[in-house]
Amino acid sequence: MQTAIATVCLSGDLAEKLEAIAAAGFKGVEIFENDLLTFNGTNHEVRQRMADLGLTPIAFQPFRDYEGWDEARRTRALARAERKFDAMAELGCDLLMVCSNVSPEASGGVERAADDFRALGERARQRGFRVAFEALAWGRHINDYRDSWEVVRRADHPNVGVVLDSFHICAKRTDLRAIRSIPGDRIFLVQIADAPWLDMDIMQWSRHFRCFPGQGDLPIEDFMSALGATGYDGPLSLEIFNDQFRAGSSRGIAVDGRRSLIYMVDKMIERGGSALQRGSERLPPQSTCRGVEFVEFAVDEKAGAALGKMFSGMGFAKTGTHVSKDVSRWTQGGINLVINAEKDGFAHAYQISHGTSVCAIGLKVDNAAATLDRAERLLDKPFRQPVGPGELEIPAVRGLGGSLLYFIDQSSELGRVWDIEFKPTGEVSAAALAGAGLTGIDHISQSMQYEEMLSWLLFYSSLLVVEKTRELDIADPGGLVRSQVIQTADGALRIPLNGSQSARTQSSRFLSEFFGSGVQHIAFNSDDLVATMQRLVANGIKMLPIPENYYDDLEARGDLTPERIDLYRANNILYDRDEHGEYLQAYSQSFEELFFFEFVERRGYKGFGAVNAPIRLAAQARLARHPAVPSR
Repeated sequence: MQTAIATVCLSGDLAEKLEAIAAAGFKGVEIFENDLLTFNGTNHEVRQRMADLGLTPIAFQPFRDYEGWDEARRTRALARAERKFDAMAELGCDLLMVCSNVSPEASGGVERAADDFRALGERARQRGFRVAFEALAWGRHINDYRDSWEVVRRADHPNVGVVLDSFHICAKRTDLRAIRSIPGDRIFLVQIADAPWLDMDIMQWSRHFRCFPGQGDLPIEDFMSALGATGYDGPLSLEIFNDQFRAGSSRGIAVDGRRSLIYMVDKMIERGGSALQRGSERLPPQSTCRGVEFVEFAVDEKAGAALGKMFSGMGFAKTGTHVSKDVSRWTQGGINLVINAEKDGFAHAYQISHGTSVCAIGLKVDNAAATLDRAERLLDKPFRQPVGPGELEIPAVRGLGGSLLYFIDQSSELGRVWDIEFKPTGEVSAAALAGAGLTGIDHISQSMQYEEMLSWLLFYSSLLVVEKTRELDIADPGGLVRSQVIQTADGALRIPLNGSQSARTQSSRFLSEFFGSGVQHIAFNSDDLVATMQRLVANGIKMLPIPENYYDDLEARGDLTPERIDLYRANNILYDRDEHGEYLQAYSQSFEELFFFEFVERRGYKGFGAVNAPIRLAAQARLARHPAVPSR
């Protein structure tokens, strides 16, 4: 199967786009006309550049407003086509993609359109080219792939074929069954685009919110299944119009695009064979994540002591030290936290770049080696560093912001990492000995540039068996924060992804102070949050103070007794409920103005307390302005 991508997907000028496309491993490229028009050079130079990069131009597009004109305009349209053929000859491209006419002055009629394409096909044949007809979802008369195929069928010309575009078809919820009846050799081009379900004008939706397969909500797998039944074995090309992509790194977006196609084809193989999969090997299966094995913090000596004191106050015990490194293990319940104060190596470099921060997360999986294999074949970047005698090489890839994502399993020596690489301390503080009732990691919240959110959504969803929640806009005093969660069905792993286009939100301030994307907070589970809060405060942990007005409103809702509300007020606990149950949450004040901790009690509740997020964000913003405000 040949994969391709349209230049319109990426930021930069044409030369930058072509370099990014080739670097990502694509072999085919659709040349978008505007990119060619703005290129500072000749078409022959573009052709040579593509050849040098190992790229083949699979289509030149778009040729707009062709069919349905009167004779005079039809003559002018054919003359326009000849000029496009001239450009294609110079580019070495043999396929012109034609979009259905959107002009209100155009006339309808399938037979009339077929005559137009028969004439265009004959012109193309004489020049050694082909033309492919695409039904735009907002076309004036032809806006359904079944009609564009009927035009091609009636034109009955070997140089005229149809384009199938997943967005134009799926966004209108068009029946996919008719695709199966189209002969594969009459399909000249297939364009793939996903999108979130949005209730808006379809043209604006298409031009701003398309995304790669796996990043949206359209039935791409069903579309591909129907396509597979046709016998089509031509190129699959990504055509994405997206504001986030245009603002992002062209190389990063191109890699995302190829990753999305690898992931999509693998899912096709899983569903059954087709000609499209020829030459494609099945990836190791998506990994089932069993939970978070550890979270590692990169620190310097001073911050390491302060963070260790905070962990102790939160009820963690320092239970181990690394056999050869300045690394310590802190445990409570099923939680492992690691403080890495090494003065060289990855964690040290990460600390220099970002300050005290989460530099790595370890995930429990069934097979760590297979997970790494899948990650590498999905173009994720593996990480390796020298290990000492008797130490383990733990499979890892680069994660958000250059941090690491490690994979731990119980079927190999990795399951004994704590016994092999750490020696017991035998030293437990009184506070840690008592604990604070924390049982596990509920979720790890990651903040990133708004333009990165779709990339990391694809990173996690292509590698792991996870679900994604719908996107939410959360009100911050400095603007809106976009949030979307990826999680396992059983809640063993929950990662909220947060990004904002406003520079004044807490999420964006974190990026500025942190010098990049990363973990902004970690939430721990408790079976009795009130008792946990009382113990934390007694141990000197400073909690985020929640305003009195919140509890007055909670009382006005009439759902809780005054006694419960007073208990929550006294402990700065926020409350929510859904159809599944109740949710209690509280927050620490931030560590070095970078990250903070959340403490939650789930009583069957499925969400993340989104209704309370504006309260929390306002309280944090107020505390940042007035750091002397004490917690109750």
